[in-house]
Amino acid sequence: MFTGISEEKGKIKRINRGAASCSVEIEAGLVTEDCKIGDSISVNGICLTVTEFGENYFKADLMNETISRTAYSELTVGSSVNLERAMRADGRFGGHIVSGHIDGTGRISEIRKDGNAVWFSITADSSILDGIVEKGSVAIDGISLTVADVDDRSFKVSLIPHTMSLTSFSERKVGDKVNIENDVIGKYISKALGKEKRKPGLTMESLAGLI
Repeated sequence: MFTGISEEKGKIKRINRGAASCSVEIEAGLVTEDCKIGDSISVNGICLTVTEFGENYFKADLMNETISRTAYSELTVGSSVNLERAMRADGRFGGHIVSGHIDGTGRISEIRKDGNAVWFSITADSSILDGIVEKGSVAIDGISLTVADVDDRSFKVSLIPHTMSLTSFSERKVGDKVNIENDVIGKYISKALGKEKRKPGLTMESLAGLI
């Protein structure tokens, strides 16, 4: 489990692509300091397992399912990525619950400066937007952000200078694809409500019992 608070920006050093999978080598510093084989590291919001590591780098494998569901295919050698180690049991919970399992992708449709903040508008499919609520949490490329606005085509988030400087958002452009993970609590509630709606005799009391 992760919190959506990036620890550092890494850089893609090498990509070895196969027919339906690939391996990646990532340049990093902080996240490799106490690294072990088998550790989980979030790379742009994707939970990857460390298969090899050394001074200032680690390697991980990606299967076809991960590649097809994420924006990974648009990364190239030299691309910056947001890195976060799995949360320690005694760590601070600075963001929100992030599993590292991407629900889908979106495209940056607008970038607008507003004083010291930068607004990002992101278009996405209805399957993603249905799980996004105003003032709720969303993870974009592994970064925990608050939704400022949402409609039937897109949603907006606003980033402060600190977040911009420490993440790959400082290098993002209109048209870039991003990884999106909806709030996991909302997903469980939606699943439970969906089952209740299919039951006969649905009442407000039965729905209230789920809360």
